[in-house]
Amino acid sequence: MIPAVLPVYNRAPMSFVSGEGSWLVEADGRRFLDLGGGIAVNVLGHAHPALTAALTAQAGALWHTSNLYHVPQQEALAEKLVEATFADTVFFANSGTETCELAVKMARKYWHEKGQPERHVILAFTGSFHGRSSAGIAAAGSEKMVGGFGPVLPGFRHLPFGDHDALSEAMKASDVAAVILEPVQGEGGIVPVPDQCLKGLRDLCDETGALMILDEVQCGVGRTGKLFAHEWAGIHPDIMMVAKGIGGGFPLGALLATEAAASGMKPGNHGSTYGGNPLGCAVGNAVMDIVATDDFLADVNRKAGLFRQGLEGLVAAHPDVFETVRGSGLMLGLKCKVPVADVVQAAYGQETCVVPAADNTARLLPALNITDEDIREALARLDRAAANLVPA
Repeated sequence: MIPAVLPVYNRAPMSFVSGEGSWLVEADGRRFLDLGGGIAVNVLGHAHPALTAALTAQAGALWHTSNLYHVPQQEALAEKLVEATFADTVFFANSGTETCELAVKMARKYWHEKGQPERHVILAFTGSFHGRSSAGIAAAGSEKMVGGFGPVLPGFRHLPFGDHDALSEAMKASDVAAVILEPVQGEGGIVPVPDQCLKGLRDLCDETGALMILDEVQCGVGRTGKLFAHEWAGIHPDIMMVAKGIGGGFPLGALLATEAAASGMKPGNHGSTYGGNPLGCAVGNAVMDIVATDDFLADVNRKAGLFRQGLEGLVAAHPDVFETVRGSGLMLGLKCKVPVADVVQAAYGQETCVVPAADNTARLLPALNITDEDIREALARLDRAAANLVPA
C-alpha cells in the first residue's frame, strides 16, 4: 500500500523535533550536529532569535494578501537585494525551481521582444541541477532527471562541463538566447567554476549578446564567503536565481535581473499567488540584515578556513576513505573513495548530518554562523565516522 506521503524520498530513519543553532534534536532525545543545513538553507542555523522574532511579529500582524496589492515587506527586501547586487529588479517566488521557470521565460521573452524569437536556445552543462520542474529537468538534461517525464521541454542544448572549446563554438550559434550555470555545482558534487572561466563566459555573453543566467540557489546568500559566489570572479550575470538561504529556512525564492534582461516582462507575463508574501519577506529581510554585512562575511571566510584545514587533515588521516576536499567558503565537499552512502551512514552513527551528492561526494553545508567549537566537534565526529569505515 502506498504511504500517505508520496514515496519520492529516500528518507533517513530520523525524525527531528527541535533545533538550536547547529544542533538538531531527534524524537528520542539524541542531539545531531547538523552539517547539512537543510541542504544549504539554514544559513543562520535553527531557531535564530532574529528570524524567530521577525516571523512571529509578522504572523501576528498579516500573513497573506496576494500580489494584487503592494506588499511593503516585499518591496523592502527587493530594495535591499538591488542595493547589494548587480540587479535592478526582483521577482519573488517560493522556491529555487520556480526561479528557474522565470529565468527561462525571461530570457526567451527578451529576444522575442527584440524581434528575434528564433533566439530561444539556452545552453546548459552536464552535472548541473536547476530544480525538478519541467524547465529545471530540461536544463539539467541527464537521464536521471528526465527519464520517464517526456516529452522534455525543448530549447536546451547541453555541453560538457569544463569544455571551453565546445562552449566557445556553441555560443556562435544564431539561436542561442542564454547560458545557465551554477558558479559552484551543488548536487553535481561541489564543483566550483574557476574564476577565469566565469570571466571568459561573461566575455562570450558580451560578444554574442546571449544572456548570462547564474543559478545561485545553493551557493548564494553568503555560502561561499561573498554574498553571491560570482562576486569572487568580479563579474555579474544578467539574471540570477536565488532561494534556499535567502529565507533562512522559510520558503522563499527570488529572481534577480538587470533592467535590460527584464525588459520583455510585462503585467500578466508571470505571477505567483504566494510569492513574496509578508511572512517570507519578513524573514528574508532579517536574513539580509545579518548576512549581507562585511563583518559577517569575513567571519564566514575565517570559519571556512578553519573547517577546510581540518578537513584536509581528515583526508590525510584517512586516505582509504577520502580522496580530496573541494568547494568554496562553507560549501565544501569530501570526495570519497568508499561509497558516499557509507560515509553518510557512518556520520549518522556519530550523530552528525551530512548530505550526499553526485561524483561520490559528501556535502558539508553548515550554518554560516556555526561556532568554532562546533567545527572542532564536527571534525572529531567525522574522524570517528571515517575510522569506523576502515576494517581493523
